Amino acid sequence: MRTKAIQIAENGGPEVMHLVDVDVPSPGKGEIRLRQTAIGLNYIDTYHRSGLYALPLPAGIGMEGAGVIEAVGEGVKGLKVGDRVAYGVGPRGAYARHRNVPASRVAKLPKSISDETAAGMMLKGLTVRALLRSVYKVKRGETILFHAAAGGVGVIFTQWAKALGVKVIGTVGSDDKIAVAKAHGCAHVINYRTDDVVARVKEITKGAGVPVVYDGVGQATFMTSLDCLRPRGLLVCFGNASGPVKSFDLGLLAAKGSLYVTRPTVMTYMADDAELAAASRDLIEIVKSGKVKIPVNQRYKLADVAQAHRDLESRATTGTTILIP
Repeated sequence: MRTKAIQIAENGGPEVMHLVDVDVPSPGKGEIRLRQTAIGLNYIDTYHRSGLYALPLPAGIGMEGAGVIEAVGEGVKGLKVGDRVAYGVGPRGAYARHRNVPASRVAKLPKSISDETAAGMMLKGLTVRALLRSVYKVKRGETILFHAAAGGVGVIFTQWAKALGVKVIGTVGSDDKIAVAKAHGCAHVINYRTDDVVARVKEITKGAGVPVVYDGVGQATFMTSLDCLRPRGLLVCFGNASGPVKSFDLGLLAAKGSLYVTRPTVMTYMADDAELAAASRDLIEIVKSGKVKIPVNQRYKLADVAQAHRDLESRATTGTTILIP
C-alpha cells in the first residue's frame, strides 16, 4: 500500500522535511502494520533532522506514535487486528500515516489512555523511567535538580519523582513557565535567566548541594550543573537542547568533589525487549493511576511539521506536542 510520510533528503533546518508518498509493504515476520492516529514530537527528531545525530539519507524521522493495528505478520502473538498500541523508542520513521513496526517494541493500550496521550507519553515517559529508576535510583526524601522542568520530559519527570517521594528543584527559562513547573510537582522553581541557579540550589539544600542533576539542556547548563552537586554527586547529561558538551577537563570532577558524569540514552536502557516491556508497564500504570498526567498542549497537522519543529526549538512549547496524521 501507499501512504504519506515525512522524509528528509538532506540535513538542515525545518524546511528540509517534505511530505511524500511512500510504500508500506505487508508486515514481515514479527511485525505489525499500524494506522497511526497520533505521533509524538521530541527533541531527538530535531537532532536527526539537523545532522547532529547522523542518519543515512534519505531518511524518515520520528520515534514514537500510537494507532490501530491493521495487519499482523507471521509469528506475532498477543496482538491482533484492531488492537490499540503505542511505541516510544523507535524504530525511527514515526512521521507517517501508516507504518510497520516490530511487535516486540509496542505496548498495548488500555481504554483509559487515549491515542493522543499515548503518542505524547511513550518516549518521554520511558526516558523518565530510565532516569529515575535505572540511571540513578532516586530515594524517598531526596532533593534533586532537573533543568527545563516545564518541557515535555520535565512535566512527566517532576510528577513521577513527586509520586516517589522526591523533592524536585526545577529550572525554567521564563516566569510564565514557573507556574507550569509548580503545577506538575516541582517543590522549588528557579528562572535560570534571572536567578543565580547555584546560589538558589545551595540555599534550598542548606549548602549541601544535590546528589543528582538531570540535565537535558547541555552546553549552556553543564558547568552550573556540576556546581550544584554535592561531593560524589552524579550529573546525568541526557540531552543537547542548547548544543552538545564537546570537551571538558576531567580534573574539574576531582576539584569539584570527586563528581560523576554520565551520558545515557533511552535507546541503550530499553534495548532489551523484556526491559522495554517492563518499563512500558510501569509507565502505563502510573499514568492510569492519575499520579502522572500527560499535558498535550500543542497539536499540529503532519503537513505542518516544519512549524512544529520551529516552535520546539525556540522553546515556545510546553508539555507535550503531537502531530496528527
